Amino acid sequence: MTEKASHTPLADAQGIVFGATMAATGVLILTSLGLVTGQTAGLAVVISYATGWGFGPVFFVVNLPFYWLGYRRMGLAFTLKTFAAVALLSLLSGWLPGVFVVEHLWVPLGAVLFGMITGSGLLALFRHGSSLGGVGILALYLQEKTGFKAGWTQLCFDAGVFAIAFLVIPPEKVMWSALGALVLNLVIAINHRRDWYVAT
Repeated sequence: MTEKASHTPLADAQGIVFGATMAATGVLILTSLGLVTGQTAGLAVVISYATGWGFGPVFFVVNLPFYWLGYRRMGLAFTLKTFAAVALLSLLSGWLPGVFVVEHLWVPLGAVLFGMITGSGLLALFRHGSSLGGVGILALYLQEKTGFKAGWTQLCFDAGVFAIAFLVIPPEKVMWSALGALVLNLVIAINHRRDWYVAT
């Protein structure tokens, strides 16, 4: 039997930078169109719309209670990598709007692009033993312990966030947001399988 190779620290670092950058780009597209998503990122988006606070700081704070679960259930390395990914996404989400402006984008296409881009970022983070915190930690824990796909757990949480979203954005934008969340979760549910990879 061939032993699985482990990622080097450099490989993990580039994976986290790639994943967080893709996710930040997806969030930029999402918020430029006034859409929302699910998971803790979606909760942070809804809070930022309702209060006017920046997404980055809200996202960082919303994730704080979940690190204990991450440490207890997934270990110190996972928790530290996840903290780094969340912190990087929080910083990038404040910086990107100043250098990357979405002036015109068809909303349905933007929703799909958000799902695909952010999904690729999350896959990279999962691949390198991290996540974007919050429900992602719980979802990965359940997948590791029960085999229940991480994407399906996140999809269930999305329902609650979207219910709140109806209070802060127009219904039609909630509908297009649901498309983006569906694409995102399908990307994860279909592609996140440990047995498809050589390294762990």
